[in-house]
Amino acid sequence: MQYFSSEQINALDSGFRRNLINSLSGYKSLNLVGTKSESGITNLAPFSQIIHLGAYPAFVGILFRPHTVKRDTLENILETGFFTLNHVTPEFFKEAHWAAANWEQSEFEATGLTEEYKKDFFAPFVKGSPVQLGCKFVESQTLQVNQTVFLVGSIEHVFVHEKGLVEDGSLDLNEMETVTVSGLDDYHTGKRLARLAYPKPNKFPELI
Repeated sequence: MQYFSSEQINALDSGFRRNLINSLSGYKSLNLVGTKSESGITNLAPFSQIIHLGAYPAFVGILFRPHTVKRDTLENILETGFFTLNHVTPEFFKEAHWAAANWEQSEFEATGLTEEYKKDFFAPFVKGSPVQLGCKFVESQTLQVNQTVFLVGSIEHVFVHEKGLVEDGSLDLNEMETVTVSGLDDYHTGKRLARLAYPKPNKFPELI
C-alpha cells in the first residue's frame, strides 16, 4: 500500500493533495442546495458535505468552507432562514456540476435547471429531483480548527418519488438512480449489495 505521513501530505503538490484528501472519505451524498435571497435572486449549488443529524426532530447539517469570501448559499440561508436539498440523477448530473461555476446570474437560469415551488416554501426546489427536502435554518457554528462553518437545518417538508419509497420508510436509491460523488468531480450511481438485518451479538447478519 502507498503510505503518506502527515508531513508528506503537507508537502504534496496542492492539486494532488486536494484530490487525495477529498477522496479519502469514499462515496459521499450529493445534493443541490437551493436558496433565494431576500431580493428574490435564486441560487443553486452542489454540496457533498451534508450529514444526517437526527430523526426526531429531523435535522440535517451542512459544512461550508470558511466564510472569508462571498458565499451566496450560506449568506442566503442566514439572511432568509430557508433552503432546499435536492437529489441529483443521471439526467442532470452535468448541470449539477456546472452549477458550481462562478456564475454572475442564477444557476437555475445559467444551467437550464428548473425552479419548482411547493407548499408556499420560500426557497426553490429542483424540478425533476426524486427527493426534495424543504429545510429551515436552526443554528450555525464556525469551527475553530479551520474556520469552516457548520450549519444545522430542520427538515420541514419531504417530497419523495413514489417508486423509491419502501414500505418500512427507507428509500430505494437504486430505483431512483440517485447520484453520488467521490472526490470533487467523480460521479457514480449506486449498486446495491444487500439490506442486512439489525446487528445482534453472536448472530451473523442476515439478509432482509
